[in-house]
Amino acid sequence: MSSSNGSAIPPVFLLTGFPGLEHSHIWISIPICSMYLTAIAGNCTILFIIKTDQTLHEPMYYFLSMLALSDLGLSSTTLPTILSVLWFNHRVIDFNACLVQMYFIHTFSIIESGLLLSMAFDRLVAIRNPLRYTTILTNDTIIKIGVGVTLRAALLVFPASFFLKRLQYGGINVLSYSFCLHQDILKVVCSDRRMSSIYGLMVVISSMALDSVLLVFSYIMILKTVLSIASRVERLRALNTCISHICAVLTFYIPMIGLSMIHRYGKNAPPVVHILMANVYLLVPPLMNPIVYSVKTKQIRTRIVRRFLRGKDSSGTS
Repeated sequence: MSSSNGSAIPPVFLLTGFPGLEHSHIWISIPICSMYLTAIAGNCTILFIIKTDQTLHEPMYYFLSMLALSDLGLSSTTLPTILSVLWFNHRVIDFNACLVQMYFIHTFSIIESGLLLSMAFDRLVAIRNPLRYTTILTNDTIIKIGVGVTLRAALLVFPASFFLKRLQYGGINVLSYSFCLHQDILKVVCSDRRMSSIYGLMVVISSMALDSVLLVFSYIMILKTVLSIASRVERLRALNTCISHICAVLTFYIPMIGLSMIHRYGKNAPPVVHILMANVYLLVPPLMNPIVYSVKTKQIRTRIVRRFLRGKDSSGTS
């Protein structure tokens, strides 16, 4: 038996790649790495376009910038350990490093959930009170919302690391994934883990579960407002401004619900299924958000195309 404090030998944690497919880890890393690079490039492009184009300095695009930063943080947090396992079969991770990674993964996930709720509020204000849109969502208000979302996530997840640090573990602890998640670390605990488990449930209920309920309520209000518009063209135009956000919500919550269902009901499923769902949960939102907003948001799409053509013309004339 090992303890996580300084009075005993520190526990050893081992990450897991794709069991039974170790010989194919290099090939598996190619699509995973490509998707990560696409996610990073896409979110950086979104940030660059919004920063350099003054016409996009509006509440909707400020929230989109925060979402892109959150996606970059989530990708940067998980990519190093995934590649170390797939490329070098380096599975050992220090306990404190595991806790730090766990902290940032869950913090960025809760930030993303809060930002999606904030973006739903943005759409609600834009559709219900279009004339007061810029007076309600001022720059100061947006900054306060962003800081509030970030502080909520950071403070909610922070105690979880201390709860885990006080628990006891075996000498060698094999985790289920190539990154550290709270529920996965709890599985290898050898002492009473009820307090950590209860606190983790409280964090989920007070963040993502609450956000999802408020998201549904926001869209009920949006739909009620849209249906009260007399013109069919105006109704479609109003709904069209929400499509990108709805896609972002679905790409965030569907993998999360799928991973939760696998944890709860898929105990007999092969380990590869669990690992695949966990990777989808962390990879799909950062990958899909810039793609969805680039394709479905005309202002973003036209400016990306314009930048691309301008760069192509300048390289052709040089």
